Amino acid sequence: MTDATEAPDESLLRLGAAYGVVPDYWGFDGTLHQVSAATLVAVLGSLGVDASSPERIALAIAHVEDMPWRRTLPPVVVLRQGRHTHVPVHVRHGDPVEAWLELDPESGGGRLEVTQADVPVPPRTVDGTLIGRATFTLPTDLPLGWHELHASGPSADARCAVVVTPGRLELPEPLRDGRAWGFMAQLYSVRSRASWGIGDLADLGDLAWLSARTCGADFLLVNPLHAAEPVEPMTPSPYLPSTRRFVNPLYIRVEDVRETAYLSAADRALVEWAAEPALALGADPGPIDRDTAWTAKKSALEVVYAAPRSAARQAELDEYRELEGQGLEDFALWCALAERYAGREWPPAARDASSELVAQARVELQDRVDFYVWLQWVADQQLGAAQRAALEGGMTVGIMHDLAVGAHADGADAWALASVLAQGATVGAPPDMYNQKGQNWSQPPWLPEGLARAAYRPYRDMLRSVLRHAGAIRIDHIIGLFRLWWIPAGAEPSQGAYVRYDHEALIGILALEAHRAGAVVIGEDLGVFEPWVRDYLTERGVLGTSILWFEKGHDDKPLAPEHYRRLALATVTTHDLPPTAGYLADEHVALRDRLGLLDEPVAVVRQASRAEREAMLATLRERDLVDSDPSEREVVEALHQLIAQTPAVLIGVSLADAVGERRTQNQPGTDREYPNWKVPLADGAGQLVFVEDLFDHARLRSLVTALNRALHPGADED
Repeated sequence: MTDATEAPDESLLRLGAAYGVVPDYWGFDGTLHQVSAATLVAVLGSLGVDASSPERIALAIAHVEDMPWRRTLPPVVVLRQGRHTHVPVHVRHGDPVEAWLELDPESGGGRLEVTQADVPVPPRTVDGTLIGRATFTLPTDLPLGWHELHASGPSADARCAVVVTPGRLELPEPLRDGRAWGFMAQLYSVRSRASWGIGDLADLGDLAWLSARTCGADFLLVNPLHAAEPVEPMTPSPYLPSTRRFVNPLYIRVEDVRETAYLSAADRALVEWAAEPALALGADPGPIDRDTAWTAKKSALEVVYAAPRSAARQAELDEYRELEGQGLEDFALWCALAERYAGREWPPAARDASSELVAQARVELQDRVDFYVWLQWVADQQLGAAQRAALEGGMTVGIMHDLAVGAHADGADAWALASVLAQGATVGAPPDMYNQKGQNWSQPPWLPEGLARAAYRPYRDMLRSVLRHAGAIRIDHIIGLFRLWWIPAGAEPSQGAYVRYDHEALIGILALEAHRAGAVVIGEDLGVFEPWVRDYLTERGVLGTSILWFEKGHDDKPLAPEHYRRLALATVTTHDLPPTAGYLADEHVALRDRLGLLDEPVAVVRQASRAEREAMLATLRERDLVDSDPSEREVVEALHQLIAQTPAVLIGVSLADAVGERRTQNQPGTDREYPNWKVPLADGAGQLVFVEDLFDHARLRSLVTALNRALHPGADED
């Protein structure tokens, strides 16, 4: 047994380095922290590597060093377009081998011969066989896309994916020399009077269209719309979904499903009866009740699902099903199994997607599988309608979707993608200024080697589904595409280690899929990260994230707006902080104190917050944005005018800020202690604000006027 504080020896460090496990890290306080041997052993175990003894470590080192030579071809090759790339091909020493490329049909298709380069490499004995390495050169003019490399010979018959990615993801034409601003909304919290107790995809389309037409907004950023469990209790956090690929059918507007209009009187009565409990929640200022809303919608949607579809509608459904393929079938089956075992422990065989029990369930539960496939098709259609409404309203970007870091450890992705997700570890973050005990996000991380073996297809398929109806995508914690903080099972969040990923592959594929979708990519690059990461993202055309309160100069004072990055989404606040009115009132300190989340005395933290606020007010006064005694509304507007003075290409405005809301949507580090992700949109007086009234709200109109004046000082006012 390794002592919890014992430092790793040289062989353990060598093995960790081979698998990308980092033995130390710089904390938010500027201190270099060493990772214990016990943590390294546990993290390696989650990677499938036995490092429990010196003998096991020696065997693991020998295995990982021989691993590339055991493969005829690498599992995948990801390269930037226009770059010179060599690919190693391993065969018995002295055997001939030829190689060629089958080009992506989406890039024109065809066969292309690949030439062997004169790169002498000594052979290596692996498992008693002398293995040689031939090196082939890929052409520099390969088109973007997913190609396939073949190798053939007496001891070679292999293929691998070759993914050619853009060197840089270019901004759409309107943003290359211009700027854009938009609202940021937690969709579930923004209800209309027609909503079933929760904001939905019809509300999303209305929000986008009205934002563009009445305010001049160019985008609407929404929380992740990923699917949660299909049964009660539904996990409220949009950042802890069952799957990141598919949509939560909770967001479907039942009345907008075409077949609803043609229901019989009896069936229509069933839908109206199902809606009553959910519609009654519309005026409730208390926490959002997802379970009641979903129970109502599910009952109604089952009635609509049973109604006949036209031949054209059925053909559309069939095409969608074929497009999403096995991933959709597996997700729908998981939903059906979740129903079958609701409220009780799943049998071990049911947790194995490849088991005989699951194969039998796929047959037995076919109608429920079909139902959950249909739900995704309906949600996809309504997402498409929302994006069209955004663009027709005049937005240059449209809906900006949000991609969570990972999915629930007991969810559909963990079940269907077990071969590419780690067991025995979860993702989180080391301690930082706002979360001084660290964070555990309860999500299994990608296995770097597993992803490569799968040629990154699960990652690609997820991106394609999310990007289908997106003008932009925000990647939560994009630093996780470079390295993730792995926390061994049973350990505290502070007792983890970073594991590195092939960021060249992950960022490249992200850029390729966004390029094909015509979408902008924004990376949430906050927290503890290595300085070169931001430069790399800028080089690849990925926008960063600048939060006003976090941007500091060398003197620890607020960063002057002219020193902000251009390639960034700049905002005053974020969903993990209280709205600005609450932040100015020290709600972030008071709430963490009430919940026991502070490591320092509350008086010390409150004093630091007061000093931060005074420094910000001094900056606003220096720039003549407020007078000596501004109101709360004037300060909020001035803060948005301040970020309008930055060169940032995108400016985001929280809807909560626009109406004067004070309550935070999410308090990191809590689960049941605070009603995270359940707070309906209200103004500073606690009065609910509905979509129908939102754009006539005096405070919103005043903020929009101030922001547009700052962004377009020479333009006429409305």
